[in-house]
Amino acid sequence: MGRSPFTLAAAVTAALPGAEVTGARRLSADGDGRFDSAVASLADGRELAIRVADDDETARELAAESLALRALTDGARAMLPFRAPEYIGETAVGSGRALVTELLPGFQIEAALVPAGRGAAESMGAAIAAVHGMPTSVVRGAGLVTRSAEESRDELARLVDAASATGRVPARLTVRWRDAVADDDLWRFESTVVLGGVQATSFLFDDDPERGPEVTGLVGWHGLSVGDPAVDLSWLSAAPDAALDVHASYARAVDRSPDAGLEVRARLLAELEFARWLVHGDTMRRPDIVDDAAALLESLAEGLRTDDLSIIAPRREGVDSALDALGRVPAATVADVDTSMQTDAYNPNELWIEADAESDADAESDADADVSEPGSADEGGSDGSAATPPPWAAERSDTRPAQKDDAAHRAEVSSIETEDLSAVAGLFAGTNGVAGVREDSHPLNLRSATPAASDTSDSDDSEDSDDSEEAQRAARAALQRWKSSSSE
Repeated sequence: MGRSPFTLAAAVTAALPGAEVTGARRLSADGDGRFDSAVASLADGRELAIRVADDDETARELAAESLALRALTDGARAMLPFRAPEYIGETAVGSGRALVTELLPGFQIEAALVPAGRGAAESMGAAIAAVHGMPTSVVRGAGLVTRSAEESRDELARLVDAASATGRVPARLTVRWRDAVADDDLWRFESTVVLGGVQATSFLFDDDPERGPEVTGLVGWHGLSVGDPAVDLSWLSAAPDAALDVHASYARAVDRSPDAGLEVRARLLAELEFARWLVHGDTMRRPDIVDDAAALLESLAEGLRTDDLSIIAPRREGVDSALDALGRVPAATVADVDTSMQTDAYNPNELWIEADAESDADAESDADADVSEPGSADEGGSDGSAATPPPWAAERSDTRPAQKDDAAHRAEVSSIETEDLSAVAGLFAGTNGVAGVREDSHPLNLRSATPAASDTSDSDDSEDSDDSEEAQRAARAALQRWKSSSSE
């Protein structure tokens, strides 16, 4: 390792015969220290990135990326709202494998620095959704890895077992992870095309003066496969400010049925990265890596001490609370609700009085029906009326005490002194509370009764006098209903 940029740039001509290299510099982005890397400038103005692997792991990664970039046909690239690097060629540098690709312009943002709101966060969510929206044939046709939901689940179960077998995982985390893996609801998802390990530094941005930073390119395609979409969102655990907006933007852009367990699995996968590091150190027999991973796991367990080891609580809590609240609702409360069609403009009694009731006696009976109207909080239907009450009147009467005699009830209501209801109407008009609901549940409510009551003292016209008498009776009935209901 440690080859100079000029040495690496010279190897570009082997991967791209005829290329004229005019300059070279160190590759600062997408190098991540695991490769020898450089940027070669060509005479035609292009810039190419060259990376060299010196061990088996990095060599496998470069081989996977080479295959993935070649799988991105022109048609697949046209589906993406950003650019992916073009595959240029491969060559050998010493004993190492070298991959040459197009260098994409743009700047990167560290996960912890990704801001919330418009711009970077929303653009990142939309970019991930675009990758997940590609047809799976892009991956299958290239012979890349394909995992079903059950296969993804089994792989994590094996990882948890391997990490636990080292004896360095806190029991709190082992129980937590095994419970999550055992939860069937979390693993009902549709496998999609995934990058298999997106990081914040995988995104390249250009700063738009109006919309803010926007994703213009995406690097790191070596994990391209079909699998759990949560794997490309697990990095959000390191981006606390932007996580909600990235998830929201992703949900709006993705063309797939909602995945209720997506965020929970993404969080689980982020935690299991520590377990993966531990297993890697144990496999490589590197005590330094094992100790480092164990310390990270202890910190993680301590940070989750108040989490009750239930990563699925946010999803279940709302449903359980709603069902619990529903079970506490008294049955009588539902029976008191009046769902009949009643408005200020219509008296429901007029909708079911017999059509031939046109005599003065019937008209007086109609007025009395307004006073003793079925549906109030403490009154039943009129037993002596010639009218046939609607079905809901009988149903409500079954839930009430024995009804009063009609004549006695009228006498009781008539004995109430008429009051000016304008103040009451002002208090309760338009309310949404209990009183407001009861007020609106009667055909002649306080808003319609009050103006009629005031007309009695202001009008000398004979027709207005008849109307005022009827309004007085209605006002008495409304006041009686309000007094009765407010005492319940």
